[in-house]
Amino acid sequence: MAELLHRLGSFAARRAWTVIVSWFVILGIAVGGFLVGFAGLSSSFDIPGTASGDVIAELEEQLPDFSGASGIVVFHTEDDGAFTDEQRADIAELAELGRDLPDVSDVIDPFATDQQLADQRQQVEDGRTQLTDAREQAEAGQEQLEAGQTQLDAGQTQLDAARAQLEAAGLPTTALDAQQAELDAQQSIIDDQRQELTDGLATIDENEAELERGAELLSFADGIRVVSEDGATAIVNVQFSEPRLELAQESKDAVIEHFASEPIEGVEVAFSTDISQGVPEILGVGEVVGVAVAAIVLVVVLGSLLAAAFPIVTALVGVAIGAMATLAFSGVVQMASVTPILGVMLGLAVGIDYSLFIIYRHRRQLLEGADVHESIGLANGTAGNAVVFAGATVIVALLALNITGVPFLGVMGTAGAVSVAVAVLIAVSLTPALLGLAKYRILSKRAVERARAANPDAVAERSRSVRPMSTLRAVLTVVVATIALLVVAIPALSMRLGLPDGGSEAADSSAYRAFTLTDEAFGAGANGPLLVTASLPAGLDDAGALDAQLLVARELAAQEDVVSVAPVALSDDNRLTAFQVIPAEGPSSVSTETLVRELRDLPTIDGDITLGVAGQAAINIDISEGLADVLPLYLLVVVGLSFLIMMMVFRSLLVPLIATAGFVLSLFATYGAVTAVFQWGWLGELLGVHNPGPILSFLPVILVGILFGLAMDYQLFLASGMREAWAHGAPARLAVAQGFRAGRTVVTAAALIMVAVFSGFITSESVIIKSMGLGLALGVLFDAFIVRMLLMPALMHLLGQSAWWLPRWLDRIVPNVDVEGSALERRHPVHHAADAGH
Repeated sequence: MAELLHRLGSFAARRAWTVIVSWFVILGIAVGGFLVGFAGLSSSFDIPGTASGDVIAELEEQLPDFSGASGIVVFHTEDDGAFTDEQRADIAELAELGRDLPDVSDVIDPFATDQQLADQRQQVEDGRTQLTDAREQAEAGQEQLEAGQTQLDAGQTQLDAARAQLEAAGLPTTALDAQQAELDAQQSIIDDQRQELTDGLATIDENEAELERGAELLSFADGIRVVSEDGATAIVNVQFSEPRLELAQESKDAVIEHFASEPIEGVEVAFSTDISQGVPEILGVGEVVGVAVAAIVLVVVLGSLLAAAFPIVTALVGVAIGAMATLAFSGVVQMASVTPILGVMLGLAVGIDYSLFIIYRHRRQLLEGADVHESIGLANGTAGNAVVFAGATVIVALLALNITGVPFLGVMGTAGAVSVAVAVLIAVSLTPALLGLAKYRILSKRAVERARAANPDAVAERSRSVRPMSTLRAVLTVVVATIALLVVAIPALSMRLGLPDGGSEAADSSAYRAFTLTDEAFGAGANGPLLVTASLPAGLDDAGALDAQLLVARELAAQEDVVSVAPVALSDDNRLTAFQVIPAEGPSSVSTETLVRELRDLPTIDGDITLGVAGQAAINIDISEGLADVLPLYLLVVVGLSFLIMMMVFRSLLVPLIATAGFVLSLFATYGAVTAVFQWGWLGELLGVHNPGPILSFLPVILVGILFGLAMDYQLFLASGMREAWAHGAPARLAVAQGFRAGRTVVTAAALIMVAVFSGFITSESVIIKSMGLGLALGVLFDAFIVRMLLMPALMHLLGQSAWWLPRWLDRIVPNVDVEGSALERRHPVHHAADAGH
C-alpha cells in the first residue's frame, strides 16, 4: 500500500493538472447525478417491525382514512381576545379550500367541529328531556288506565252481584250478557293500551340506556377541544392521504403556503413539526465560522496561507462530491433529512485533517532539504498510508451501521462512509497535485530561514534531550484522567432517548410557536395525542359495537395520566375501532412514555378485545427502544473489527486494548455531557437549548460509529510514532515520549480543526443537527486531549516493553502493513534539493 501511494503521489505531483481536472470532472458527474436523481428527503424516521408500525398497517387495511400523516395549523388572535365572526369565517374558508391541496384527504374546520361537539352535548340533553317527557306521559297514561281499570272492576263487581241475585232467584241472566260483553270489550281495550304503555316504557328504557351509553362515551371526550375556552386559539387538523414517511415535502410546503400566504388580519398562524419540519440548512453561519477557525489553526501549524488553503479546498471539493453523489440516489433509497448533513460534517472534518497530515509531513521534509517531487511521493507513502488506514477504520465503523437493521441509520452510515472514502481519495491524490503545483511556495520565508539557520547538532541534541515521564506522573495522569471522564459520564446513567418535538425547535420557529400555543390553550397532552385501536370480536351489531367501544373507553379513561378519550372511527364490519387519547403531558414526557407501555401491557378487555397504540409519542418510543436494543451489538462489532485493524497496524494486543478502553471512557463522558446539556438543561441558554428533553434516539449509535473511527485516527498518528521509535531501538518508555513529541503538534491541530468544524453545527436551529454537532465536538475534545494526549501515553509508559507484546504464533499470522512507511523510506531515501528556497 505504501509503495502504491508513493507512486500515486509522485504521479499526481508531476501530472498535477491531469489529476485536478479529473477530480473536477468527477465533481461535474456528481452534480449531474444530483440534478437527475434527487427526489427529496424525509424529515421523519421509522424502524420496521415495531408495535406502532403494526397498528398503522392495520389502520391502512381497515381504516385507511386514519393511516396517513397528520398535522395541525394553530390560529391565535394577536390581542388574545376571542375571534371575531369575520376571522372565524376566514379560517373556516381556508379550511374548506385546503381540502383540495395535494395529498390532503381532509381539513377539519375547528369552529364547525366545536359546534358539532356542542350540538352533540345539546342533543344528549334534549334527548334526556324528551325521554323524561315521554316517560311522564306514559306514566300519566298508566294512571288513567288504572283509573279506568278501577271503574271497570267496579262495574264488573256490580254485574257479578246482579248475576248472582238473578241466579239465586232462578231467573234468566240473558239480559246481563250484553253488559258483560261491553265490559269485556272495555277490558280488552285497557289491556291493549296497557301493553302499548309497557312496550313504550320498555322502549324508553332502551333509549335511555343507549342515550346514557352515548353520553358516557361523549363525557370521556370532555377535555378534547379544537377551540380554546377563551375563544382566542383554534386548531385546524390537516389529514394527509400519504403515510408520514412517504409524504412529499412539496405537499407540506403547499399547506404552509395555503394557510400563511394571505394572513388574516389580527390573527397569527403557526404549524406543527409534522408540517413545518423540513430539510435543515446544510451550511450556515456557524459552519462557516467553524471552517474559519480551522483555517486559523492551519495557518498557525503550516505557517503559510497557501498551505493552509489546500486542506480547506480539498475538503470542500470532497464534501461537494460526497453530498451530490449521495443525494443523487435519494430517488432510489429513502433518505432522512440529516443524511447529507452527516456527510458534510464528516467530509469537512476528516477532509481537512487527512490533507493536513500529508502536507505537514511534506513541509517537514522540504524544510529538511528534500526535493519537491520526492518529498510529495514519500509524504503520500508514509502519512498518506496512515491516512488510508485511519480512513478505513472510520469507514468500517460507519458501514457497520447497516448491521443494526435500521434502514435510515444504514443509509446515514453508508452516506458518511462515502464522504470519508472520497476524503481519503482526495487527500492522497488531489493534495499531492496541489503540492506539486505549489512547489516551495507552501513554505514561508521565515520557516526557510529558520531551517537554514538550524544547527543539525542542536536538533539532534534536542531529540536526545527527550526524557520519558516519571512513573508517579504516569500514575497520577491515569487516575486523574479516568476519574474526570467518569465524573463527566455520570449524567449518562439517567439518559432518556426520544425524538424531538415542537418544544425542542428554535424559539423563533413556527413549530415551537405552535407547540407553545397548543400547550397554553389546550394542555400539554394535546401536542402528542395517542391513537389507540381496539380489535373487536366478529359478529357484533351496531349496539354491540357501541357497548364494546364503551368498555374500551372506560378502560382507557381509567388509566392514570389520561385526560380525555374520544372514539374517532369504527370500521364498516365493526371489527376495528379507533380512539384518540389525550395524555396529561407532552409526547416527550416520562409520564406519556409510561402510559404507552401501560396501555400495551393491558390484558384483553372483556376477554376478546385487544388494544394497539400508535401516534407520534408511541412511534418515538418504538424507534428509541429499537435503537437502544441494537447499540450493544453495534458497539461490539465496531470495536471488534477496529481492534483487528489496530492489531495489524501496531502488531500488539495491549495497544489496541488501551485504545479501545480509552474510547469507551471518552464515549460515556460524551454521553454524560450531552445528557447534561440536552436533557438536564445545563448551559442550555448558552447553547440554545430552551426546552430540555430526551436525547436524540439515534445519537448514541451515531456517536459510537463516528467517534470510534476518529479516535483510532489520533491513536494511529500518535502510537505509530511511538512504535517507529521503539522499532528503531529506543527503549519502550523513551519511545513513548519521542513518538508523542513527534505527533503532538499535528494531532493537536487535527483535533482542534475537528472540534471547530463540528462546533459550527451547534448553532443550527435544528435540534437534531445541534445535538450531533455538540456530541461530536465534545467526543473529539475528550478523546483527543484527555484520552490520546494524556491517558494513552501514561498507560503506555506504565506498560513499558510489554505494550508491544504479541504472541509469536499470532505474529506469524498477522500481516505486516507497515503503516509508518519505514520500508518505503528505506527504498526511497530522500535526496536533498540543490536549493530549498526555490
